Amino acid sequence: MTARQMAAPLPATSTDLPFELAAGKPFPLGATVDDSGVNFALFSANATGVELCLFDDKGDSEIYRIAFSEQTQQIWHCYVCGLKPGQLYGYRVYGLYEPQLGHRFNPYKLLQDPYARQLVGLYQHHNANYGYELNNINEDLSFSTLDNAAYVPKCKVVDIRSLMATAEIQPLARDFKPKPLEQSIIYEMHLKGFTASHPTIDEKQRGTFAGLASQPAIDYLVELGVTCVELLPVQSFFTEPFLLEKQLTNYWGYNSIGFFAPETSYLSSDDIGEFRAMVDTLHGAGIEVILDVVYNHSAEGSRLGPTFSFRGIDNLSYYRLHPNDKRFYINDTGCGNTLNINHPRMLQLVLDSLRYWVEVMGVDGFRFDLAACLGREAYGFDRGSGFFDALLQDPILCHVKLIAEPWDIGPGGYQLGNFPVAFSEWNDRYRDTMRRFWRGDHGMLPEFARRFHGSGDFFEHSGRPPAASINFLTSHDGFTLRDLVSYAQRHNLANGEDNRDGHQENLSYHYGVEGQTSDPHILALRSRQQRNLLTTLFLSQGVPMLLSGDETGRTQLGNNNAYCQDNALNWFDWSVAGMDRELLGFTQKLIALRKRFPLLCAKRFIHEQLLAQPLEASGARLDWFSRQGEQMTKSLWSESMCRSLCVVLSGDLQGCREGVEIQQALLLMVNADDNPLVFTTPTLAHLSPWQCLIHTQLEMPSPLQTEPLDAQNSSTRYLLEDRSLMLFYADFIRS
Repeated sequence: MTARQMAAPLPATSTDLPFELAAGKPFPLGATVDDSGVNFALFSANATGVELCLFDDKGDSEIYRIAFSEQTQQIWHCYVCGLKPGQLYGYRVYGLYEPQLGHRFNPYKLLQDPYARQLVGLYQHHNANYGYELNNINEDLSFSTLDNAAYVPKCKVVDIRSLMATAEIQPLARDFKPKPLEQSIIYEMHLKGFTASHPTIDEKQRGTFAGLASQPAIDYLVELGVTCVELLPVQSFFTEPFLLEKQLTNYWGYNSIGFFAPETSYLSSDDIGEFRAMVDTLHGAGIEVILDVVYNHSAEGSRLGPTFSFRGIDNLSYYRLHPNDKRFYINDTGCGNTLNINHPRMLQLVLDSLRYWVEVMGVDGFRFDLAACLGREAYGFDRGSGFFDALLQDPILCHVKLIAEPWDIGPGGYQLGNFPVAFSEWNDRYRDTMRRFWRGDHGMLPEFARRFHGSGDFFEHSGRPPAASINFLTSHDGFTLRDLVSYAQRHNLANGEDNRDGHQENLSYHYGVEGQTSDPHILALRSRQQRNLLTTLFLSQGVPMLLSGDETGRTQLGNNNAYCQDNALNWFDWSVAGMDRELLGFTQKLIALRKRFPLLCAKRFIHEQLLAQPLEASGARLDWFSRQGEQMTKSLWSESMCRSLCVVLSGDLQGCREGVEIQQALLLMVNADDNPLVFTTPTLAHLSPWQCLIHTQLEMPSPLQTEPLDAQNSSTRYLLEDRSLMLFYADFIRS
């Protein structure tokens, strides 16, 4: 008997059903509860039959099967009268098993509903999860008759009406209004890792949505001053088989399988309302929630991966397959497969999912992983792709924050600056430039200025503001800030890949000793470099994103690809020894300064003006100077050996005092050289005396000399030690 013949037995409904069945409706997709029962709707264009499998309360035993007899617009549907919320279910889908033609139907596999709101039970790695015989010489051309129902989670019927009725349980959350993006301070965190080892949070809540909503966690975020948390993936995900075989897990979660269901391991109870309660608690504290979402691939992997959902429901529709041999998947993601967002039902699924997390779960925006995949049409990346057009015209989604990771590994995959006007983008050019500049690389002044200015060369040409640039120094992917100044090489042996994984070039340096050291000179320099980098981040135009733990000196011991380390190496270290209180206080001060000075959060790009021109009350200006206080010229910008610079931001303070117009002026002096250098403050008219707001040296430097020019203007000289900076504030006053 061939695989094709085995794959297509006719489904049969159980004869002892305690429920009445009706035709039901094709929309909405998924399991929808009303007062009389549950409507089930599943898209499959190429299936020959669909069975709904109902399970007992524990998900251990299949108790009933219902064969769908109705199909409308390629959507299989059935209404089960009397069925209640809480029912566990899954699907078996019939059709051809011909991988060369793109079909991989196998009714021996219990399949997850793509619209499932909650999953119950744990995924267990087992040969039965594969649609083919794992050890067969023909690989995925063979056909498996092992039933996998015992090894996969079951879907749970959820009454969304009840969930929405209990939303906004925190009174303050009802009045919460998200900040404009340019005023945001994003804190990228791992949901579990942030509270997994917190000593004062209830042990059952550590590492869960409830843990992040706990008072100690909220207090910390409020005291730090961030306005927004960006959570690594919290939609249901599975760990890849190759990691399980090495007794590791996918800690980061970039292997989604349920785009509507919160990750089960992050729930402290069986109530998914815990997620909405967390969002409301954060909103009550004035903190927004952005989700990192993975709509570019699924946990089913390559053609040799397991079958959980899409592959068994309609592989040809849900995935992008090679046109010449549909046995193989297009792999623009590097994760084995690429979801076919160009298909209208897959596009609908993604938009329905996004809308669900906004309307039902209350989130404020999304960061799209490998977002170039989402804009790739058959001919290549297109900022006017179907996905972008559908997203931006959606009456709900057009109002939330949208952030793109603007690359993937596919053809033309690097698209920084090319996303639609409503998007902001992770700016890796900012990251790399600031790392190189403070490391001491030569010839970086022009590039430093462009990135500090908000990367207008990437974003302004298409009418986008500085907030289109999400500035970051570190993220979950790569070194932490402390490791960035402590290691010149990656140290990833714990990942089980012989240190071959992770980025090879990190633009990092150890300043004398690789890794941990007790040398006080090296430790002092590393601390100064961390402060330099953080100060640059929070003073730059654009939106700063801080990696959780960088403010306290968290280390991963040189591991720059800790995606599979669900342990103390990745978790936020709340211990006294692991908490750099001095660095934390410095970061809090930087965040407070950014909030104090609106010029650091400009809505539009600030351009350099001639110093002879008067300041405009409603305008702003940006001026660059050498360390000698001279305005930068083309020849000064081209001095490749120069690693020092001054910048003055000035403009409207948004108010008046006693009838006198007051405007802000900020002066930043940066010395990335490995020698101490003397800096002279620029001479600007109508300037009150400069006041030092913050510096990164061990002690506050004293002026070397003051040279009065007139009653309102003077020039002061400071000696900045190697690799340090100073920030000053002054008023422009005109009576």
